[in-house]
Amino acid sequence: MVDILQLATFVVVVLIAVAWYLSYSAARLDRLHAKVEGAMSALDAQLIRRAEAALELANSGVLDPASALLIADAATESLERTTEHPVTDDLLDGQHFGGREHVESDLTAALAAALPEDLVQDLTTRDGDLVADTLGRVASSGLRVQLARRFHNDAVRDVRRVRAKRSVRFFRLAGYAALPEPVEFDDALPQGLRA
Repeated sequence: MVDILQLATFVVVVLIAVAWYLSYSAARLDRLHAKVEGAMSALDAQLIRRAEAALELANSGVLDPASALLIADAATESLERTTEHPVTDDLLDGQHFGGREHVESDLTAALAAALPEDLVQDLTTRDGDLVADTLGRVASSGLRVQLARRFHNDAVRDVRRVRAKRSVRFFRLAGYAALPEPVEFDDALPQGLRA
């Protein structure tokens, strides 16, 4: 009788421990998915700020018309593309980058082509504080894009690492949540804007 009671107690304790572990893992995975969604929203916001700063630079009148048009076109295209939200009732649920990589890379290339290092130095010495302020906004928004993309990709890596565990796969703790993808595009600052 005592052996059966001890065995039953041991089984109950093991089941409780397994249930706790699975519950903890599911909650952790849910938090990681929320972190990815928040990082995607932050990246989207920083990309909008970068495009607005580039458009402000293009409209400032300090660049030659061809360079200004190149930047304005790329910035406008970036502002027109948004992160896709396939589920409309919850804007954070299932959002993804929506193929914006080439548009954002095009804006980076336009900024690099229009702002070589010698031109940036000439503009800041010739036109003073207004141009330096505008170029500073472009540079700081570009740095923030780099950081936001890095944070997003780190969060995606964390989710993928946890979802690769056997227990998560076997018990389907991720449910029907889509596997997040890292975001890769050229976000390098033009040489003249690097500190």
